[in-house]
Amino acid sequence: MSLESNRSSLPLPIFHGENYDFWSIKMRTYFRSQYLWKIIEEGVTIPEDITSLSEDQKKVMEDSQQRDSHALYCLQQAMADNLFPRIMGAATAKEAWDTLQEEFQGTIKVRIVRLQKLRRDFENLKMKDNETAKDYYSKIKEIVNQMGAYGEIISDKNIVQKILISCTEKYDSIVSVIEEIKDLETLSPTELMGSLEAYESRRERHKESEAENAFQSKINPRSQKPKVDGKKTQEKQKENNDKYPPCGICKRKIHLEKDCWFKGKPQCQNCKNFGHTEKTCRLKKSHQANFSEEKNDESNLFYVCQATTEEGKYTWYLDSGCSNHMTKNESIFCSLDKSKTKVKIGNGDFMEAVGKGTIAIDTKKGKRYINVLLVPNIDQNLLSVGQMIEKGYSLHF
Repeated sequence: MSLESNRSSLPLPIFHGENYDFWSIKMRTYFRSQYLWKIIEEGVTIPEDITSLSEDQKKVMEDSQQRDSHALYCLQQAMADNLFPRIMGAATAKEAWDTLQEEFQGTIKVRIVRLQKLRRDFENLKMKDNETAKDYYSKIKEIVNQMGAYGEIISDKNIVQKILISCTEKYDSIVSVIEEIKDLETLSPTELMGSLEAYESRRERHKESEAENAFQSKINPRSQKPKVDGKKTQEKQKENNDKYPPCGICKRKIHLEKDCWFKGKPQCQNCKNFGHTEKTCRLKKSHQANFSEEKNDESNLFYVCQATTEEGKYTWYLDSGCSNHMTKNESIFCSLDKSKTKVKIGNGDFMEAVGKGTIAIDTKKGKRYINVLLVPNIDQNLLSVGQMIEKGYSLHF
């Protein structure tokens, strides 16, 4: 099959009355592939007196008429049946093309007005905060293509500049790098989009990693603490401060005095912590704390073996972030007072405790009885390092 027959068999885009700009671009490309666009643009001229033409001139004229008829036939075939009457009276391909352009694209004056609007749209287009670079580029390309249909071509350089100056703040770092190391005179929109989309992917991976760390911290408070937004923490703290008056015992504003964990407990006048007196304060003399094991006071030693494979309601984990011992297993309490209060966990959030009571812990040195909060929303039993210190225990890791 010849190249000419291959071209003639190319499928025609059918026009249904919508998206004329896109359809006209496709048809223009088709006509150029068939060497017919010049006939559409300039038309064919038939002299009044053909008898005066030479044989060669007659041959050229006949060839032009044949190509014009071919172009007109293509336009007719590209029309949906309901639109064919628009051009059925056209004698030449140029006449048919101009008729469609005037009706669906407007007169020259109308096209100028539409083009001016597209220029304003291009100038005012800005990326939205929640918009991806790919979606934003699609919007730019749509406007650029429409401008091209009206005869105004936007260069790649202008498209690149448009993207760089209208990206949101989250792209500032990569934009600065691109402006520093890339030649903006030769940088293509495709290359620029590749850099922006790669940057987006890295940001998403970091977000997923941070989210996973935060999730792990929620379900396993002994893991590393996630980053906490200082402003949000202050706002949450202010909200809690406004919720309760200062507790008469611990002076905090996160619970009522009747629900204070330190109610009835002694307060050290040296470190101001509850659970011990100045006489037994571990902070009074630092060397006493550093060498507390020399006292060999079995009543003040708390041995805990952390299970790495065993899971269950009798496994306890040491946690330096939570403010109190906590469990969600009501069945392991020796005694329980079901009064509600708030408790702070390792990531700075507050959870609701629905009770507090006594639990017996089996250690290497026998049973130890500790006061524990019942918190249904945690996944593990937690021993608070801070509470152990307040009770005067020495923790050996």
